[in-house]
Amino acid sequence: MFANRIALITGGGSGIGRAVANILAKESASIVIADQSINGANETKQLIESQVKSGVKHLSLEVDVSQMDSLKRVFKAINENYDNRVATLLVNCAGITRDQMMTKLSEQDFDKVIAVNLKGTFMATQLFCQQMIENKQTDGSVVNVSSVSAKLGNIGQSNYNASKAGVEALTRTAAQEMAKFNIRVNVVMPGFINTPIVQTIPQKVLDQLISNIPLRRQGKPEEVGEAIAFLLSPKSSYITGTILQVSGGLAL
Repeated sequence: MFANRIALITGGGSGIGRAVANILAKESASIVIADQSINGANETKQLIESQVKSGVKHLSLEVDVSQMDSLKRVFKAINENYDNRVATLLVNCAGITRDQMMTKLSEQDFDKVIAVNLKGTFMATQLFCQQMIENKQTDGSVVNVSSVSAKLGNIGQSNYNASKAGVEALTRTAAQEMAKFNIRVNVVMPGFINTPIVQTIPQKVLDQLISNIPLRRQGKPEEVGEAIAFLLSPKSSYITGTILQVSGGLAL
């Protein structure tokens, strides 16, 4: 399905990013895994190369998505490693938490979460779309990752929830602006998925959250990955600017 396509996945070193990298690799995409942890990115690359013997070239890179220069180096590396071709699929999975009650939350921790989760998504999407347009590529797809917390709110996560709500607003605008270039931009909104970020939630709190999920369990990264792969694929060719909730029925 994704043969001859280059897919850039930020935050691809673990969790949902790793899951979607594996799914796309099985569909013959060339995967560029960009993560703040180069070890995590390398592990994802090794995983997909061990499971998918396709001869397709994959790439692992270190990135700080909150820094434009760092992101520019990623896009330059793609050009250099793939014969001046550009990525035509983008998944913005990079995200962090810095949880604290709002009255105690530091300005630094607020700014850092916004810089990575929202600004990083903006800058990666901007660079991706610029390269698509400059190279006259007319079949692009971007999937950004929000969170059900942006819809529900979550105690101790005013910075995180604001950043993810911002990702949704950014996506709606980008979808409208990029439609004339046939670049689709959508959002996946995961619920409580078994990823490193969710694993920071205290078990008592997590148990309470799970009790409110109609399916009565956490989701798996692969379940979100499949939804992302759908939105990247030609099967969703008439879908843009939408939010696909993958939450086990929570907050429908």
